[in-house]
Amino acid sequence: MSVIKDEINKRRTFAIISHPDAGKTTLTEKFLLYGGAINLAGSVKGKATARHAVSDWMEIEKERGISVTSSVLEFEYDGYHINILDTPGHQDFSEDTYRTLMAADSAVMVIDASKGVEAQTRKLFKVCGMRGIPIFTFINKLDRDANDTFELLDEIEKELGIATCPVNWPIGCGKNFKGVYDRQKREVITYSDTQKGTKEGETTVIPIEDDTAVINAIGQERHDILSDEIELLDGASAEYDLDAVQAGKLTPVFFGSALTNFGVEVFLQYFLKMTTTPLPRKSGEEMIDPVTHDFSAFVFKIQANMNKAHRDRIAFMRICSGKFEAAKEVKHIQGGRTLRLSQPQQIMADSRKILDEAYAGDIIGVFDPGIFSIGDTVCAPSEDIVYEGIPTFAPEHFARVRQVDTMKRKQFVKGIEQIAKEGAIQIFQEYNTGMEEIIVGVVGVLQFDVLKYRLENEYNVEIKLEPLPYEHIRWITSEGTDLDKITGTSDMKKIKDLKDRPLLLFINAWSVGMVLDRNPGLELAEFGTD
Repeated sequence: MSVIKDEINKRRTFAIISHPDAGKTTLTEKFLLYGGAINLAGSVKGKATARHAVSDWMEIEKERGISVTSSVLEFEYDGYHINILDTPGHQDFSEDTYRTLMAADSAVMVIDASKGVEAQTRKLFKVCGMRGIPIFTFINKLDRDANDTFELLDEIEKELGIATCPVNWPIGCGKNFKGVYDRQKREVITYSDTQKGTKEGETTVIPIEDDTAVINAIGQERHDILSDEIELLDGASAEYDLDAVQAGKLTPVFFGSALTNFGVEVFLQYFLKMTTTPLPRKSGEEMIDPVTHDFSAFVFKIQANMNKAHRDRIAFMRICSGKFEAAKEVKHIQGGRTLRLSQPQQIMADSRKILDEAYAGDIIGVFDPGIFSIGDTVCAPSEDIVYEGIPTFAPEHFARVRQVDTMKRKQFVKGIEQIAKEGAIQIFQEYNTGMEEIIVGVVGVLQFDVLKYRLENEYNVEIKLEPLPYEHIRWITSEGTDLDKITGTSDMKKIKDLKDRPLLLFINAWSVGMVLDRNPGLELAEFGTD
């Protein structure tokens, strides 16, 4: 047990979230650089000939320079075993981000110092709030002109409703960026522009009490400003409180530049000490302790065709308790059977390593022959654990899908059903026509582009998308409702999901209430339940 406990206590599993272009992927790569997982960080948004971000493995991501799916990255650093869940920044993929946050114990929020809290930051923060997980903030791009530091903190507190505790403090920004002041150690760490993509940079550490050395390093004017700001900070900012951080009520704030690699390792070192070991998870009314319970895990992501050569399908599982051993059988709760998990592997973007064992906190990928769904629980045969399911977001955009070559019907149906099982899209059928007419629903319109691209590149099927005007979807939850007898509105459409459950689509939100008024006893829900 002590070996298992030691291994689990070494684990740190966290997600990185941000608005697009705040520097999240660059920061992720610098973490990997310190862990020795890569030797040279890639240019995230370079020309076609440049290296691509390690965490962006899908071809469409490399072409567009955006992350559209969550990546899992694993490495060792300073005695810790780290699992990073890199999430898409774009709001059209927020559903994938939400599922990924379900597998994380804490989140790192990256904010652009010149832009502050942006629209997507708010949305992602809300998702973190729903989970109640600790949030650590890295304010990035100090090597460029930035907003006033106090105003940035004030904005985080007002916009996101969370107290801030600066762990370090920037000295200037842009061309005048001189470094940061470490409040805990009372030291000034000077900034020097490093060769991009390397971890070597010349920094000097000076005790704040050594006035002469500090003035020589940052100048008299900056020294005076820093002295005033330190006095103001010490009197006004929230005290660091680990309990408040772990309850998601206080966010420690760090400043730096991921691109030039300044402040990244300092942040990583503080973060690993402040963040938590794998947390207990709820099964019914019971909290499942990571150390004392036998093996259990849940599926939070399914991804088809990560390896184009093998046309495989990987189910990503977050191990919640105990030790996983590849040779042992596990119980698949929803499938009602005992089985061995096939080809368990550690994933590093698109590379993988078969593994024999893993511990609570780790993320493993297993070959899925089509038996797993998002939210499924697997556990040791001796356990009887059911983790709470992962809610689905109601789609807000709809389109009719037609294949260009009708001879490729089989590939088309297989492709669209597999992509739907990953949770990125939801597919519906026209009422009374079955799979002849397929309607796709997505949370964000970019998902349509990804669907078109993937069907073409992974299944060799060309499709045409015909946008539909509907924006609101409702599942019918009242039993015995005859779809033919529902009195609708002119903007209502009747459809079914793949489980043959009846649904209604509406163009206008007010039509939902009108249909309920016209059909006494009819009950509608915004989410489908599995």
